[in-house]
Amino acid sequence: MDLDREQLLATFAEESGELLNEMEQKLLALETHPDEEGLMCIFRGAHTVKGAAGALGFSAMADVAHVVEDVLEVVQERRLPVSDEQVSLLLESVDRLREMMQGALVGREGPLEGHEALLERLRACGAALRQQARPMVAPAVPAEEPVVEEAPAGGRRGRTLRVDLEKLDRIATLTGELAIARTRLAQVLSTGTAEEALGVHLEADRLHEELREEVMRVRMVPVGPLFRQHLRTVRDLARAERKWARLVLKGEDVEVDTALVDGLREPLLHLVRNAVDHGLETPDERRAAGKEACGTLVLRAFHEPGSLVVELSDDGRGLRYDRLREKARGLGLEPERMTVEELEELVFMPGLSTADTVTEVSGRGVGMDVVRRSVEALRGMVTLRSEEGRGTTMTLRVPLTLATIQGFSVGVGEETYVLPLDAVRECLELPAERCGQPGGGVLNLRGRSLPYLRLREVLGVEGPGPARENVVVLGHGGGRAGLVVDALHGEGQCVLKPLGRLFRHVPGVSGSTILGSGRVGLVLDVPTLLRMAMRQRAAAR
Repeated sequence: MDLDREQLLATFAEESGELLNEMEQKLLALETHPDEEGLMCIFRGAHTVKGAAGALGFSAMADVAHVVEDVLEVVQERRLPVSDEQVSLLLESVDRLREMMQGALVGREGPLEGHEALLERLRACGAALRQQARPMVAPAVPAEEPVVEEAPAGGRRGRTLRVDLEKLDRIATLTGELAIARTRLAQVLSTGTAEEALGVHLEADRLHEELREEVMRVRMVPVGPLFRQHLRTVRDLARAERKWARLVLKGEDVEVDTALVDGLREPLLHLVRNAVDHGLETPDERRAAGKEACGTLVLRAFHEPGSLVVELSDDGRGLRYDRLREKARGLGLEPERMTVEELEELVFMPGLSTADTVTEVSGRGVGMDVVRRSVEALRGMVTLRSEEGRGTTMTLRVPLTLATIQGFSVGVGEETYVLPLDAVRECLELPAERCGQPGGGVLNLRGRSLPYLRLREVLGVEGPGPARENVVVLGHGGGRAGLVVDALHGEGQCVLKPLGRLFRHVPGVSGSTILGSGRVGLVLDVPTLLRMAMRQRAAAR
């Protein structure tokens, strides 16, 4: 494939993907809020996709888009209402167009299985619509049918970004000023004084910091497109479960690092599916409980200092604590002595589920474990609060960017390691009688037990330990543990680098950074270290 065609296909995939996403969102909105502008937007999308596919020779894709266009044209010209079944058929066509587009990009340009059957169903839909001649009215919400709230369209996916030209202009200006400062610094170093060199260095340092912040702003994208993907998820799953469900989106304009958008996609999907399947009751059950027959899910985003917070709440049945107590008893725990928070923590254990039966959606105890691990991989945390009979709220907190962190450097042997500063609670000296002893243990920290482990042993650092050791108290999610290190070096900003393939599975390590000395320092994975400490404590018991 020549370079020009590769570029053409990349442009086609990007633009058609956006149009199909927009068509999907408008179709979802059409069920509850039919309007001519939304219908026209869907029509324009189908027409543009048809033209682009035809120009590239993707005839099968153009055929589907053409018949979809015919159906929409009848609806538009005669101002006809669109039924739930017709919207479902059009959504299926959008899915088929998306599949065909992906196939065309890898050389599979022919029709997929069931191609002719889909075309016949679309033509039959168009013929049925031509027999109608009623003005468009907003249909009432049918019994035992889910509702999806309309959300504004827009957004894009993939590894590309649209950048405001003013931001690029600002970056170009700062780059030019930095080049000037570098030239001045070279001149001052050769002919000037140390004080003059320090002044130019500080000015260059200020410009560098401004440039870094501006580049980070370029990476920031709104969470709206990520949230709007779940409108379709809720619609389809609610229909499959014979429930009514409404998804309300809040904070769609809140911005976050584009890398986090990809990282949040899987955990949010698990949470939304779990909320519809486990959380929401059937319409009859909700009426019997004195609730509105249609359940409501609220997906909300907002900023806290240095963090993005995403909340998913539902007004369903809440956690069934009696089931959790049974599960705890089966694990050899004493549920009578456990707090509500400790019971809720069991939800995240791999293999644990409170579902009565295993379904295609859930019931195997995998989803919530995946959520926690995925969020922790983003250096975030997930918490839960629930009220039986009233609903559940899941809260994800992740850093605004994955590119930099405030780190706290510690030393073991000749190596330096970095801990995320927001996980460091305090530092203290290890009691003298425990210095040099192998293995972990438990300290008494102001009346509370603190399990600890030695970083030297976790990472297999060889050599004798120092006469004096320090304990860094780490906290994450509600758990606390101590990490014994040789030396404390202090805090500073770190630029994160991913680990190579050979080192990605090293326990307790999440990345690397370049230290001020020019050497490489490993960034430690606090959640994994805490789990290791808790397991050691449980084994000791």
